[in-house]
Amino acid sequence: MGTIKLNNLDEMYPGQSILLQTGQLVQYGAGLFGYNTVPLLLRRKIEQIIVKTLNKYGCIEVLLPTLQPDTIWKNSGRYDTYVNDGTMLITESNKGTFCLAPTGEEAMLEFAREKLKSYKNLPVTYYQIGEKFRNEIRTRGYLLRGKAFPMLDAYSFDIDPEGMEKSYENVRNAFLEIFQKIGLDVIPIVADNGAMGGKKSEEFMLISSQGEDKILYNKETGIGLNTEILEKENYMEYLKEEYGIESIDGFEEIRTMELGHIFQLGTRYSEMMNGKYTDKDGKESLYYMGCYGIGVSRTLAALYEQCLIKDKNEKPGGFYLPENIAPFKVQIIPKMDDKGKVKIAEEIYDMLNNEGIQAILDDRENINIGAKIKDSKVLGTPNILVIGDKTDGNILELENNKTGEKLETNKANLVKILRNN
Repeated sequence: MGTIKLNNLDEMYPGQSILLQTGQLVQYGAGLFGYNTVPLLLRRKIEQIIVKTLNKYGCIEVLLPTLQPDTIWKNSGRYDTYVNDGTMLITESNKGTFCLAPTGEEAMLEFAREKLKSYKNLPVTYYQIGEKFRNEIRTRGYLLRGKAFPMLDAYSFDIDPEGMEKSYENVRNAFLEIFQKIGLDVIPIVADNGAMGGKKSEEFMLISSQGEDKILYNKETGIGLNTEILEKENYMEYLKEEYGIESIDGFEEIRTMELGHIFQLGTRYSEMMNGKYTDKDGKESLYYMGCYGIGVSRTLAALYEQCLIKDKNEKPGGFYLPENIAPFKVQIIPKMDDKGKVKIAEEIYDMLNNEGIQAILDDRENINIGAKIKDSKVLGTPNILVIGDKTDGNILELENNKTGEKLETNKANLVKILRNN
């Protein structure tokens, strides 16, 4: 890419504004985006963390079609609702009417019913990561609320309420670990189940002035509540029974961004779609279900907005992506008019990639080193290695793009340093 000067950044969402101005995101229309290499690699890193963590917690990955026949939505009774409110995108053909899935309960229940016919097959939690489509009338915050977006959606199937609660806690713990690995300090808060139905739910919120949600939060206990809960009749009885909250004294209102949501659905969808298994007495019984989601693109956007770094004028000038998740750990910037420096840079680049450490070699001509350093921050690369007049090939100077801290090292130690970060 060439150097790009950042102008008139969106004050509310400067991080994603930088991505758009530098061509790392391309907008095709309201709520529709294409990803360039670095954001795409970061998105895949987030997905890898989700997959590895959920597998660790005993969940099973599957993949279901996002283009679905309207019949499964009519079976659940949600077709008219989603079509009438304009949420679901549909297409009619000579083979019937098809829907672009806004969520996955119907398709997953169809899938599970063929696999989970006996109590011996339960409990199980299936999950998938794939595109979802919602015809959002009010797209907002670029990737934070789009019309097409990658999403992790998981569904647990149990034989009774106690099993459902155990599965719910299992995935809840997995979600907390996922966000911790990504580097986002989320708060699980008490939420209203809303249109999803069921008895209990929690949202995973990131404290952020960019968020569109307001919650009540107690700093001392770390407990949060969605303000919608207060609209319930006898809400204090509900809070005490389901969450052990005796009082909302000490809670204050803060703004947050929702990144995930989990639900105990009970038998609602099983009843609507005849989701049954044969119990140990030979009788048909309804699945007790849980539903769990993480917005992958929303999490990506939140990470970029949180990882902003400022230039010398105290304006957003790029990113410092966490080293454990950054697609590239170091950007090597040689003095291009010195063949000796270029050779050193190429040797270091080859060495790092052979060791499994992803690096960028910035070998663009006719661009000065200062501009290349700025561009490394735009890409979110955590470290830079300038191969200039001060470098003789033996002593290298690794610089942290966030703090400006410089560390002198040699080639052998460079690998150890970058591997351990």
